[in-house]
Amino acid sequence: MAEFSLDEMRTAHEKLEARMANACAQSNRPSEDVKLVWVSKFHPMSAVENALALGATDFGENRVQEAVEKFSVKRPGIRCHIIGPVQSNKLKKAAFVADCIHSIASMEAVEKLEKICAEADKTLDILFQVNAGEEATKSGLDIREAEPFLLSLENHVPCPHLRFRGLMTIGKNTGVAEDSRECFAFLRHLQQKFLAHGGVFASFDQLSMGMTGDLEVAIEEGATMIRVGTALFGMRDYGAASSH
Repeated sequence: MAEFSLDEMRTAHEKLEARMANACAQSNRPSEDVKLVWVSKFHPMSAVENALALGATDFGENRVQEAVEKFSVKRPGIRCHIIGPVQSNKLKKAAFVADCIHSIASMEAVEKLEKICAEADKTLDILFQVNAGEEATKSGLDIREAEPFLLSLENHVPCPHLRFRGLMTIGKNTGVAEDSRECFAFLRHLQQKFLAHGGVFASFDQLSMGMTGDLEVAIEEGATMIRVGTALFGMRDYGAASSH
């Protein structure tokens, strides 16, 4: 399977939207509660243009440099999400290009981003990544560290240029969607607990979880953002991305 043409992408998008709508109906949730993030990593700008033609508004990139190349020129109503881990020396570029960063997992990153955004007079949405599946290959806060870390944010120096919007996780890499239910439920309980705190968590209403294989389970467990790449764009050319 190669990268999709516009017509193939349209068909794929329709199928995905139907799956999401059905999952929302099964969960008694309105479809508009769940936003689709088109994961455009390793796909060329022509694929992004096709997605825009189909009405895509939110794009996810793993690598900061690739996000800069594609989304530095701002388009009205189009949001760039950085969904991969960001090295400390790339936080400035990430803050410049992103509307939302999903992968924050340290106080150092919070402090640096606040300073960067203050200097740029920008307000940035951030989500905190939790390794809810407890897999060694995944980034994010350990499930035992997540709650103490969030509590420490309440007593930390104010961050007026950062909006704490919620949590992100990646489901278990087993090929069985149901295996991710427990970690998705854990994330929802944690997000709801801190949303109820108010204060710095007054806008803590987002759950970025679920991809192509497990989106139904994620939506049933409260996901507000689904991250989908290959099922919308076709196969990635990893070779073309090796320079990033």
